[in-house]
Amino acid sequence: MRRTALATLLAATTALTLAFVMPSRAAEEAVVIPAPTLDAAPASGVQTAVLAGGCFWGVQGVFQHTAGVVNAVSGYAGGTKATADYKTVSSGRSGHAEVVEIKYDPKKISYGKILQIYFSVVHDPTQLDRQGPDVGPQYRSAIFTTSDEQKKVAEAYIAQLNGAKVFNKPIVTKIGALEAFYPAEAYHQDYLTLHPNQPYIVYNDIPKVENLKKLFADNYIEKPTLVNAGNATN
Repeated sequence: MRRTALATLLAATTALTLAFVMPSRAAEEAVVIPAPTLDAAPASGVQTAVLAGGCFWGVQGVFQHTAGVVNAVSGYAGGTKATADYKTVSSGRSGHAEVVEIKYDPKKISYGKILQIYFSVVHDPTQLDRQGPDVGPQYRSAIFTTSDEQKKVAEAYIAQLNGAKVFNKPIVTKIGALEAFYPAEAYHQDYLTLHPNQPYIVYNDIPKVENLKKLFADNYIEKPTLVNAGNATN
């Protein structure tokens, strides 16, 4: 079910129904997985990480509350510029994944730490071409690398986690070089912050931010770093 349909369905439920739903969601506690044994070398200047982990609303929301992140923009990667729009991507035939482009200060947070947060609280990397209620290749788990070093770190980390059987199923996260990033439409940017009471956000994404605060307290910031007006152009 697409999240738009799910949001409509949930919005139609009563407050009483949601009161019973939310405790069951709260019981799905995330856990801190081991940090990567191989991390990127310290670098100067702002660096870029591009991650796909289901609906970009929640992924962006988590990293907007992460210390050291300069900017986090929802968008598309994996397809062409001509198909980089929400309607086409939602068809599942564009080649794109919903992604978040994360600009970060490596003096404050490392690439490895970003991946640790990604695998711990952002999504379930064992789900193939879906995340929770959202189904289709556009919701796949994927790491789009911007350097050979990122590729080595990501590959080594997945091998580390699979070898340690951290998850009860094999990780299906795909790793590939980033060819291009296309910002999503403006109405998708800062969605979690602007719509904290939207039922889809309440049920699926607010718990991710709460888990970030609980499990990565040293990396959590209360006030989110919102998208600058010039970064969401579609």
